[in-house]
Amino acid sequence: MEERREDFAPAEPNQKLFIGGLAWAATDEDLNEAFAPFGNVVSASVVKYPDTGRSKGFGFVEYETVEEATKAKEGLDGKEIAGRPIKVDFARPPRKREE
Repeated sequence: MEERREDFAPAEPNQKLFIGGLAWAATDEDLNEAFAPFGNVVSASVVKYPDTGRSKGFGFVEYETVEEATKAKEGLDGKEIAGRPIKVDFARPPRKREE
């Protein structure tokens, strides 16, 4: 299987953050509460399995500006939400699905 370089390159700074390592019990409200002190949160969501509604253990937070997202990334990477340390990074654009 061929590995693509862009899969491993760091994401460019942007307004949307990827939040990994979330506790299964973490909610959209938990994300919003933790990330609001760093700027105006446009959206905060935990990604869930559609059939069960159970958390997949990651989510996304979007800010109005790149500066706000950068402050949140620097301030919260490695901190705890709902009892677990989280990984915060800039989100990558969605991959194009191969047909």
